[in-house]
Amino acid sequence: MKTEPSKTYDHKKVEDKIYQLWQKSGFFNPDKLPGKRKKAFTIIMPPANANGALHVGHAVGITLQDIMVRYHRMKGDKTLWLPGADHAGFETQVVFDKKLEKEGRSRFKIPGDKLYQEILEFTLANKKTMEDQLKKLGASCDWSREKFTLDPDIIKIIYQTFEKLKKDGLLYKGTRIVNWCTKHQTSLSDLEIKYEERKDPLYFIKYGPIELATVRLETKFGDTAVAVNPKDKRYQKYIGKEIEIETVIGPAKIKVIADEAVDMDFGTGAVKVTPAHDPVDFEVWQRHKDEIPGPKEVIDKFGKLNERTGPYQGMKVIEARQKIAEDMAKKGLLDPKKTEHDYKHNVAVCYKCGSIIEPMILDNQWFIKMTEKPKSKKLSLRDSAVKAIKEKQIKFIPQRFEKIFFHWMKIIRDWNISRQIVWGIKIPEKDTTEVFDTWFSSCQWPFAALMTAKSKDFKNFYPTTVMETGYDIIFFWVARMIMLGLYATDKIPFKYVYLHGMVRDKDRQKMSKSKGNVIDPLGVIDIYGSDALRMALMVGNTPGSDPIIYEEKIRGYRNFTNKVWNASRFVLMNLQDFNPDKKPKLGKKDEKTLRDLKRLSKEITKLMESFKFYRAAEKLYHYFWHVFADKIIEEQKIRLNKPDKKKKQAAQYLLLEVLKTNLKLLHPFIPFITEEIYQGLPIKNKKEFLMIEDWPK
Repeated sequence: MKTEPSKTYDHKKVEDKIYQLWQKSGFFNPDKLPGKRKKAFTIIMPPANANGALHVGHAVGITLQDIMVRYHRMKGDKTLWLPGADHAGFETQVVFDKKLEKEGRSRFKIPGDKLYQEILEFTLANKKTMEDQLKKLGASCDWSREKFTLDPDIIKIIYQTFEKLKKDGLLYKGTRIVNWCTKHQTSLSDLEIKYEERKDPLYFIKYGPIELATVRLETKFGDTAVAVNPKDKRYQKYIGKEIEIETVIGPAKIKVIADEAVDMDFGTGAVKVTPAHDPVDFEVWQRHKDEIPGPKEVIDKFGKLNERTGPYQGMKVIEARQKIAEDMAKKGLLDPKKTEHDYKHNVAVCYKCGSIIEPMILDNQWFIKMTEKPKSKKLSLRDSAVKAIKEKQIKFIPQRFEKIFFHWMKIIRDWNISRQIVWGIKIPEKDTTEVFDTWFSSCQWPFAALMTAKSKDFKNFYPTTVMETGYDIIFFWVARMIMLGLYATDKIPFKYVYLHGMVRDKDRQKMSKSKGNVIDPLGVIDIYGSDALRMALMVGNTPGSDPIIYEEKIRGYRNFTNKVWNASRFVLMNLQDFNPDKKPKLGKKDEKTLRDLKRLSKEITKLMESFKFYRAAEKLYHYFWHVFADKIIEEQKIRLNKPDKKKKQAAQYLLLEVLKTNLKLLHPFIPFITEEIYQGLPIKNKKEFLMIEDWPK
């Protein structure tokens, strides 16, 4: 701001100019910060998926991280915020598939090398766009250290961890049942499937003398046994015996086995065992390998019945299910009167496309043992992470997410890290085109990024201080970062996990394109400015809760930035004859105003230290508008307009002191406008930028 500030604040002229000045200064780099800075404060930016524009959810995370970083930089810490982007394996493949569909192409008809190159070019273009958007949001990260999950040095570390897991006996390769997406043609981990309640017919079918209930008639051709609970008196005489059954494709024999996993209260208490198409049945088969045949696959990778199903070959699952039910009823093998047509049950679906997951047996799949001890360590991956949380080495904000973390860890299963797609980090094996699950590389992000950014970074900045991310990926990512971080480095990857919620509209609806309620952060920045968006995203945004955001709210905080500009402009226009080198004598009321200001600074500091940024933003908003602008400035107008020079100087000093302190306190939240105003302040010992000013004490 010049000595004659413009009447209105034009964010379009200011924001890009200010960001360029910050970047040119080099102060985003902790090595170039002024003064002696011993204590490190580090945030590794969660690498945004380089497959599209940033959405408002990204804006929440980036704003929170930037607030922390700017606060600690002003506080005097050696502050590093390392930016990065994620190749995002399967998720990028899904986005690229949609692009190909619009072009009338299919990835299954494009040679692997060509497809990889196309996706790489697409990703790098999006990565550049995403970086420009981060700058628009005011992200004061160190671009000189920027990393990408496909950087060769990052990949080298991923391979080192893979080999270490192998040597430690935590990796195994074999034929296993996996979650298969028939649309995307890849396996998914347990975390990449979601469960939806569906209503389907529950059929009661006859297997010789035994009647049993099933939803999945189409898998009956792959049945290898009938299982009952060993305590169920109804079936004692059949256990261990083969029974003759009639099927829609002819007579057969099947063995009855006893297994405690069978629920006596479900259906008739007898269930069919189909190890090739049900993970629970696969485990039943593993316990009874000596008694019953191995898995028989009857559904292919495209969700169609295969040659083992006779006349139903080539039919899709739902179509086949209905036809089999009709044919079984005709043969007297199914009683239509007993069918429960609205049977409620949970169905596993792909978390990206919603396709029903087909459990499928695949060869040569890599799995990581999550609950077994490695050869070189005393605790399993799971137990080491649980110990770190229990001992408060890592703290969740809010704390209630600890219970969710512990619950998930209790039921964790071995992790399938093989993916049957082209895009990603290739598994280091001969004769394979498969790639790692993207979470396998991204869960090594904190240590891999610091080990490869600049020399001594790992030593100086690891463990990092805060990992800020959405609560929706606590299982996908946070837990795995803790496990792999401890395993690979013997250190926790971060000290705090700050979890933000899912952005919702004013009706508390989740934002989605289909609902038409999505807010484009870049669009509202263009209209209202980055600072207005940042304030709107912070006020009312408690950790772990879903923030509410809508255009009127952003417009309201644009009014606040205008208030900040106008109040500052008034102060500066009344400092024309002010001497900053001479402190005037202040009255009792002036001294009280400054004491109140000091108290406010301490309150804000306390809130910042306890991660209550939403409360700090709200307090500063109310102080600046209702105390400084409405009261203090109005009261000082009398002294400013009187001929008494001493009283005028006291008023000038007071207004400048309150303004300067408010600009410092507000800077982490609304950095652009505060920096612009700061540049025009007539103060002693002025720093080159507000960004590196000392935090008020």
